[in-house]
Amino acid sequence: MSVCIIKYMKNIVLYCKSYQRDVLRAKRLVDSIEKFNSDGLQFYISVPQADRQLFLNNIGSGRCEWLSDEEIIHANPHVQVERMYSIPGYISQQIVKSEFWRLGISENYVCLDSDAIFIKNFGEKEFISQDGVPYTVCHQSKELLQMAENRKRHKIVEGYLSECEKAKAIYNRVGPNYDFGPPPMIWSSKVWKDLSDKYLAPKGMTLFDAVESFPAEIRWYGEALLNYESIPLYPIEPLFRFYHYDWQYFALKKQGESIEKLREQYLGVVLQSNWEYELDYGSHQKSVLSRVARSLRRQLKRF
Repeated sequence: MSVCIIKYMKNIVLYCKSYQRDVLRAKRLVDSIEKFNSDGLQFYISVPQADRQLFLNNIGSGRCEWLSDEEIIHANPHVQVERMYSIPGYISQQIVKSEFWRLGISENYVCLDSDAIFIKNFGEKEFISQDGVPYTVCHQSKELLQMAENRKRHKIVEGYLSECEKAKAIYNRVGPNYDFGPPPMIWSSKVWKDLSDKYLAPKGMTLFDAVESFPAEIRWYGEALLNYESIPLYPIEPLFRFYHYDWQYFALKKQGESIEKLREQYLGVVLQSNWEYELDYGSHQKSVLSRVARSLRRQLKRF
């Protein structure tokens, strides 16, 4: 079994893993953090070393703490960083996010995506209880599942249920289906360490192996927390209004949802980058025909 002894410098920080396509989204996130970060929580962004200069040029060097994905991966002595370049990006980004704790920067971290935007003041009390325990996003996702059923999008429901069963099978858990996202999540180093030391290491595995076999780092964390009880479970609903699908966004907007109203319940919003394509870095280089076609497809989903 591996032994990992880390002295943490802070109780909680903000962290985002980004990459070239999302540089403009990351800049928007930085802007919102500077505006609403009432406690002055430290904010870290990691990007591939090859993308670092692009981010510095667009965001600036002094507005957050900069890290490379490679130095996060290097913090795990059992993994060769070159392996990160041989797997799909959607898997490698999950691994980088999940290994941030190994740097010893903070006991806990709020894991943000580049497409997140804060919309009101926030501080440590939104993420950490009075007794110092981080809250855990943990719910049953009933609102989204009902919306999908109402719109006959049965594959969404089927996919959710299938993923839940795979996650519960890790520890042979029987019981309710839980969703431990969407981002941002509040993650504890104690949970990740227990997953690494008590589940992965005895099997000769690393997080690379785990996420490659089941690409759902959010569920790896959540099920490990339930199984090992590394921290007390203080469940909360999602911190941000997360629009998983453009049809969901348009449906809720049609019902009168707005940023002003969302401030009553949420700290921020997330507009999925896979359909909010206007902020893709280099999107202006796409042909006019391609951009028009994508715009028309989005407009049709309003109905």
